[in-house]
Amino acid sequence: MESDQISRVKIEPLQEGLAFGATVRGLTRADLHEETVRASLKKLWLDKGVVLFRDCEDGVEMQVELSQVFGKLDRHAFPEQWVEGHPELINVKYYPDDGNCYEIDGVQRGGYLPWHTDLIYTANLNHGGILRPIQLPEHGGGMTGFLDQVAAYERLPERLKEMIDTWNVVYVMDINQEHMRFARADSVKFIKGAKSMLSVSRREYQFPRVLHPMVYTQEGTGKKVLNVSPWWAMGIYEFGGPEGDAILKEVIDICIQPEGAYFHEWRMGDMVLWDNWRVLHSSPGIDPKDTRVVRRTTISGDYALGRNLDGGAPDLPKYDA
Repeated sequence: MESDQISRVKIEPLQEGLAFGATVRGLTRADLHEETVRASLKKLWLDKGVVLFRDCEDGVEMQVELSQVFGKLDRHAFPEQWVEGHPELINVKYYPDDGNCYEIDGVQRGGYLPWHTDLIYTANLNHGGILRPIQLPEHGGGMTGFLDQVAAYERLPERLKEMIDTWNVVYVMDINQEHMRFARADSVKFIKGAKSMLSVSRREYQFPRVLHPMVYTQEGTGKKVLNVSPWWAMGIYEFGGPEGDAILKEVIDICIQPEGAYFHEWRMGDMVLWDNWRVLHSSPGIDPKDTRVVRRTTISGDYALGRNLDGGAPDLPKYDA
């Protein structure tokens, strides 16, 4: 994509040769009041799925107001992660004395997160969010990975496209990555959990099982999206058992091929917007002795395709204040 201009704001590719993503430079809070800027940013998000805002105005107000360009903001389902004074923000954090730590193939990683779609363990799937770093680790930027499922769908062989077109995946809220069934590392061992994780895990059985379609058509572009989240996936609703699991594994393995991913090396002042209905994300984690804190908004919306499998239970459980 060639450089373009929104007013004086520059738009560039996220990375040469990448099938998705864009970089926006020079945006200010004042620009967000211009309707032409807002419309162009919405179209860019629809077209590209991931937008990096770099060399732009920084701060919590900018993060919140920029997020509101793309939709109403929701409070996240886990109040343990809310930012004090800003409940529209959550902390995604790792501290040596308060953080999730796993041993991945023999190496301990703090804050490790496998490929996933946010909140896919609920029937209502939020549209996206904006991440902004608050504290980065001393040894490396604590990368975040993004993977486009429009491109992933195009990589599927025709036999799989035809097979999964009307199928659904069952998802269960289980925060312990040792229990992942698909696309997990060869060896995953839980070492310790953050206070917030341990609190959330006490309520995990209050979340009903849900279904989400394996494929859907993106509104506004007509593109097919492969809609699978390796984390929290339990199996194919219409085809259970070992044969169905083998099909889902094959689909997921094609989806998460490393050549289709972008890993963002964070700088202070960066903000990254992603489309949660289209793009998987992950974090390879950091040295367990280091610290990483990023804050995230939750952009509302629902593609209205998720279904609650367990009648009578609410999609988002009640919690103790």
